[in-house]
Amino acid sequence: MFRRPFASRGIRRSIHLGTLPNSHSPIVSSLSFFKSVTPDGGIIPTFRVLDGVGRPVEGAQIPEIDEPFARRLYENMQLLPTLDTVLYQVQRQGKTSFHMTSHGEEATIIGSAAALELDDEVLGQYREMGVLLWRGFSVDSVMNQCFGNQEDTSGKGRQMPVHFGSPKHHFHTISSPLATQIPHAAGVGYALRRSDRRSRNIAACFFGEGAASEGDFHAGLLLASTIPSPTLFIARNNGFAISTPSTEQYYGDGIASRGPGYGIDTVRVDGNDVLAVIAAVREARKRTLEQGRAVLVEAMSYRVGHHSTSDDSFAYRQRTEVEDRKRIDNPIARFRLYMESQGWWNATEEEELKARLKADVMKALKRAESLPRCELGELFTDVYAGEEPWNIKEQRAELTGLLKKYGDSWEPWRTELGRFKNKGQDLTSV
Repeated sequence: MFRRPFASRGIRRSIHLGTLPNSHSPIVSSLSFFKSVTPDGGIIPTFRVLDGVGRPVEGAQIPEIDEPFARRLYENMQLLPTLDTVLYQVQRQGKTSFHMTSHGEEATIIGSAAALELDDEVLGQYREMGVLLWRGFSVDSVMNQCFGNQEDTSGKGRQMPVHFGSPKHHFHTISSPLATQIPHAAGVGYALRRSDRRSRNIAACFFGEGAASEGDFHAGLLLASTIPSPTLFIARNNGFAISTPSTEQYYGDGIASRGPGYGIDTVRVDGNDVLAVIAAVREARKRTLEQGRAVLVEAMSYRVGHHSTSDDSFAYRQRTEVEDRKRIDNPIARFRLYMESQGWWNATEEEELKARLKADVMKALKRAESLPRCELGELFTDVYAGEEPWNIKEQRAELTGLLKKYGDSWEPWRTELGRFKNKGQDLTSV
């Protein structure tokens, strides 16, 4: 049978062929490349409620909050840098080994925490201390973990400082290797889906934009979007992966552009606007729970502090740049101005709050540094469930032998043992 040339068949051929197998994409006869996830080819927008001086932007809907809730938000936003400043200085004095601050990201962390339910499972990276504080983790508990003393409930002194964990507060223990919590969170979400909590709880996973360059990011999003599992991914895009600026980390439109590739709902929010973060995460959580699948939130902020106590950020960015961002777009100042405009805050209350928080933190610091570490034998407990395996028994016996041989005769070991409860006698007396 005679058939017309392909060009003359055009649309009729497309209609006849429909779509390709395993795809809903319509067939077209014109060649076209794309690199944007927005219909008009533009950049993904950023959701904002308050402008830089705390005024609601035109058309914005303020999330439902009352004065007591706003005061709680602000107090936690102020407590976070108060703790960070003291603990940073404590590390510099050699009293602890490490610290990471959340300076500049207070609105992202506290706003997200406020939008989640208290029994949602949280898997953090290492700047999520504020989530625990919001959930009732005490200042004493923070100090105990950072000093690794006998009252450290996070890990009995066996974790690095600021690597918190609390089953009571549904906060999974932080792991140092970058991005490992992302696929773990997808698994936690899947476990929730298969439990009697599937209709009321989700897994919430925090990570930085640098962690999104790891393979674990893609594995986690793929798992949570296809299994699926109710997992809310919150990317803190603070502009730097240690010394690497975001402009050198990726060429695409941030982290949000990756969400549609996995078929998940995605939003970008102003991470310095606590009310915008609350509104975005509330809606994201609702979608996560209702759909039973992943949702991605990208919070845009700026890391004012150094990456950690192991970093000097002024080696790779200008000090004036940091000072300008502190002054121009400070998340705490922005929310304070909004509260003042509502008649919920004033200068006297500001002064009283800062003085009280500083006193509470210093009191907890003095107490934590006066307490001894756990018994040395705790080093070998809680590793495996059930009967203790042979390798742990061998390691304990080896350490015990070394302590009996050198513990009293070698000054460095004698000094170190003096910091533990019972001075290591729980091992050496056996």
